[in-house]
This record gives sequence, C-alpha cells and structure tokens, in this order.
Amino acid sequence: MTLRALVEYDPEVGSFAVYCPELPGCASAGDTEEEALTNIREAIALYLEPSPIDVTLHGKVFEVEVPA
Repeated sequence: MTLRALVEYDPEVGSFAVYCPELPGCASAGDTEEEALTNIREAIALYLEPSPIDVTLHGKVFEVEVPA
C-alpha cells in the first residue's frame, strides 16, 4: 500500500512535521526530513494495526482487502 506523506519544515521549532492526509490524525515529526519520514512510517503502521474488539453473540468479524 502506498500512501502520501506531507512534510513541512517549521522554522520556529527547527524541525519537520509530517502527516498522512488519507489517515486523519496520523502525524509525526523529526529533526530531518528523513527522520520525519521514518517516524510517519511507524505512525502509519500503528494507525493501521487492528485493535481488539468485542463481538456480540450474533456478530461476525470479516477481514476485507482493498485494492491499492
């Protein structure tokens, strides 16, 4: 899966902010562009990691795949 990452330099703090527009709230930062991109990869992996869920007696869990 390929996602976009928007990197912006913040001169006030002297570091780079990065976020993924396709994943609301998925953001990170780094002292360099490379560090920011490494950090957003980790943030995306954590964002997409399945969370534990409680299934009711009549509920079913399915895994679905989306095309890239």
